[in-house]
Amino acid sequence: MPVYVALLRAVNVGGTGALPMAELKAICERLSFTNVETYIQSGNVLFRSDETEATVERRLDEALAQKFGRKPGVMIRSRKELQKIVDEAPFPDAKPNFLLVTFLPEAAPKGALDNMVAPDGEEAKVAGREIYVHYPIGSGKSKLKLPALKAGTSRNLNTVRKLAEMAAAMEESG
Repeated sequence: MPVYVALLRAVNVGGTGALPMAELKAICERLSFTNVETYIQSGNVLFRSDETEATVERRLDEALAQKFGRKPGVMIRSRKELQKIVDEAPFPDAKPNFLLVTFLPEAAPKGALDNMVAPDGEEAKVAGREIYVHYPIGSGKSKLKLPALKAGTSRNLNTVRKLAEMAAAMEESG
């Protein structure tokens, strides 16, 4: 049974609203997802399901919409996709907590970086459904403007590595 990682948009960071991870786990279990695990308080959940990625994404987004009154946005990735994101991360000299991966619901549009304003030396690279951004002074202090990021949800490279490790362990456990 496939292992999926769901990354929720705008949960517990001032967007959609607060969602305790125990409640997120319970919602996933009510959807009949199995081996459900959450990671840190920012909307990361791993689980198994026989359903397709698109079906899992739609069902979880709809279930969360019942709680919040609107769909928060759910990005689903497989263990292999997460590992590839980690392995192919650009900006090798960047501190992992200063390199954010923005997960998008679909492939980034052509010209996604065209309107980027990077006054603090930020660098960005598009890779399919992800945009990597290196924030030399940290994302909290950055004045970066990049409209293409709004559709997605971001995690630093340390978090993505941990999620990839957790997904691999879940996959190996059968």
